[in-house]
Formats: sequence, C-alpha cells, structure tokens
Amino acid sequence: MLAEYYIVSVFVILQLIISDYPFGISANHNSNAPEEYSMHYEEDIQHIYMQINDPELNPDALSYALAGFRYLRHKNILTNDSIITIIDYSKSSVSERFFVIDIKRKKILFRSLVAHGKNSGFEYATSFSNIICSKKSSLGFFLTGGTYYGKHGFSLRLNGLENNINNNALERAIVIHAADYVNKTYIKNYGRLGRSFGCPALPINNYENIIGTIRNNSCLYIYYPDRNYITESEIINFTDFD
Repeated sequence: MLAEYYIVSVFVILQLIISDYPFGISANHNSNAPEEYSMHYEEDIQHIYMQINDPELNPDALSYALAGFRYLRHKNILTNDSIITIIDYSKSSVSERFFVIDIKRKKILFRSLVAHGKNSGFEYATSFSNIICSKKSSLGFFLTGGTYYGKHGFSLRLNGLENNINNNALERAIVIHAADYVNKTYIKNYGRLGRSFGCPALPINNYENIIGTIRNNSCLYIYYPDRNYITESEIINFTDFD
C-alpha cells in the first residue's frame, strides 16, 4: 500500500508541474520567464531527471523539490533561482546524499556527504523534529540565508518555510557548516558518519564553495519518504497558481 501511495503521489505532482511548470513553459505562458527556463509542455520531470543523468539522485526527491521550487518562484521568494539543493535522508549516511543542482543547465554542481541530527538515527535518519533542543533534523523546504563565521567557522543560515515542520530552524540554530566527523575516514572507523545537533553538516573540504553557491535565497529541500509530511506539506500540495 505504501509503495502504491508514493507512485500515485509522484504521478499527481508530475501532472501539476507539467501543467504549470516553474521555469516558464513558453513566452505565452510566462512572458517574464528567463530564456534559460523556456521549455515545452511535454518536457516533464522524467526528461529533466534524464538530462541531469545522475543515478544517485532520487527521482521522487527531485519531483517534490521541483514542486516546492515552483511554489517559491510563484511567491517571488527566490533571489538565487537557478539553484536547487536536495538533501536525501532516505539514503545511508555513508552515501553522498547532498545534491546542488543548477536547474537552468540541468547539471549537478556538487554531490557530498552530509550529516543528520544525532537523535534522528544512527546510519540512517528515520526521525525528524521541529522542536527546540530535540537534536533532530527537520524535513521540508528551507530558504538559504546569509553567511557568517561562528563556532563552526564559515556557516550558512537556513530559514524553515513550513509551519510545525521546520519553522523553528533559525531559533534552533540549524545551519549548514563543516564538521570533522563528516568524512570517509569516520565512515571507515565507525560504519557511518558522525552526527550533528540537527544541522546538515558537510565535509571540511569544499564546503565553502558549496555554501557560496547556494547562499542568499535559494531553495533547499530535505527529503524523506514520510507519508504524513508529504500529505500535510502546504508547499508540495499548493495548486492555486492563478
């Protein structure tokens, strides 16, 4: 039953996105759309997934991410609107499950290891929270904020956009930062990554380039096949684009 639910959910999202694609389907549909986003109606998520051409990218995660990206562009929330970041917490922490996608060029710019919160699970994240001091990761859509230098060095603020799901991110100090427990040596020694207090922590190498690319109001989506979230997320299920 659960597998059937996800198949139906993804199909519905594909139909919604194809019917009013966020990138500007044609000049008549959206005369203000950037030329890079000009597409035909028949170019669906499967086509985009094939253009990106990375088998490690979960097509369900991409589908939901694009649904939210469509919503955020519709609300004129995005300033950095060529970038989508997907964190796929359905994957093991030993996998590269952090993806930065240039959606205009249909290209993955970065793929990286990323930690989850210590109370979300061990090798896999399975439990999520919006509660302060929970030390768990949160799901859903975030708007990347500005950068700063804190106790973890160069870091990126995340603004949670979904009430009761991740809107306490700023108060919880959920940010992207580097950590010395996010690397292959740690995996070799312990069979998993180290864990954070809820932050999506990155490896020390190259994290500055990643933060520099996604900062300042781009879309970040943290995915997990949680039926309640997928059903209740107002961003994913938003349809009033008129």
